[in-house]
Amino acid sequence: MVKRLLEATPLRAGVVAAVALTGTLLTSAPAGAATSGLRAAAVQTSSAVQEAASRPANGRIVYDRLSGGRGVLKIKNGTSKDGVVTIVKGRTKAISVYVRARSTARIRDVRDGTYRIFFTTGYRFSMSKGRFTRGATYQKFNDRLRFRTTSTQYTIWTLTLNPVKGGNARTSPVNPKDFP
Repeated sequence: MVKRLLEATPLRAGVVAAVALTGTLLTSAPAGAATSGLRAAAVQTSSAVQEAASRPANGRIVYDRLSGGRGVLKIKNGTSKDGVVTIVKGRTKAISVYVRARSTARIRDVRDGTYRIFFTTGYRFSMSKGRFTRGATYQKFNDRLRFRTTSTQYTIWTLTLNPVKGGNARTSPVNPKDFP
């Protein structure tokens, strides 16, 4: 897992370097040279960098209404898409966390109780809409998770968003309109 995270860093640096080079090419173009193709490339590259910059950090809590407990939910995303995992207590959306592709995130302050777990995966997450704008899928785990704290122990659950050989959790699709 650490190796994959380290490999992602040079890719981001490469995108930034490409933007810097494109900007240099635009400013140093000779007078009268055709630069419309370069400008179009710069605009496309610039929007790609802005999208990457606006992508939430791994583990970012994107919604928090019922936190403050000692329970821990660890989420492994082995897919090529980013994901958002939402835990729901009763009819109340409790906490949502952003989990980047091929990464692991944790919610460390889950209150005691029984929760339903929903998740969505996709590309281009919109913080204002609270949804992915490209390639989104919506699912829920069929089993509920119970978090319980005593004076000497607390609950830790680990979920994977990708199918795992020998796994014991089933999921079902969810209509996007019904997604919390």
